[in-house]
Amino acid sequence: MHDRRIDGETEVFGNAGALFMSAMTWYDHSTVSTWSQPWGRAILGERKGIELFLLPSQIATWSSWLEAHPETLVMVNDTELLGAFRQRFDPDFVIGLLLDGHAKAFAFKDVEAAGVINDDLGPFPVLLWAQGERFHAYIRIVDRRELTFRIEGDGLIDEETGSTWDIARGRAVEGPLKGSVLQGVPSSSAFDWAWLDFYPASEFYTP
Repeated sequence: MHDRRIDGETEVFGNAGALFMSAMTWYDHSTVSTWSQPWGRAILGERKGIELFLLPSQIATWSSWLEAHPETLVMVNDTELLGAFRQRFDPDFVIGLLLDGHAKAFAFKDVEAAGVINDDLGPFPVLLWAQGERFHAYIRIVDRRELTFRIEGDGLIDEETGSTWDIARGRAVEGPLKGSVLQGVPSSSAFDWAWLDFYPASEFYTP
């Protein structure tokens, strides 16, 4: 999932109907340039080389998403066309993080088993949490202070101040940092081989 603004203007994209490295391609309506979906980068045409900003995204079951976000609206038109092509969550997925040219993948199973992982993405200290089919990734810095997180009971606590955090929103709900918000990290879920196809220099987290 990408921010579709280019030079401040919101672009409209469509399915180009062809694959690049076994992944979907788009075209933009303004210049009909062809774009790689995983990269969010134009690979052919007038806009070749332009890259959209990656947004946090993940594959999850509808039931798990609705449990976390009960007020969600969903588009239901043309669902009969999805058929067997619906992508389902797979426990062998990795959580891929990408920021400022740095790429790193974390096995979903490792993150879920750990409860929470404090690690680094290049120069950026990051926090990862996973449970069921959901995950969240944040930069663990508040007011230039690097935080270290742990699971305590059913909550998430930072060791530096003892504040309690809502992991789904990256927001401190109790303690000295109440009201502070962690910055989300651009992320997606994919099979490890698919992630490596597009980010061959990516690091892989080892427990």
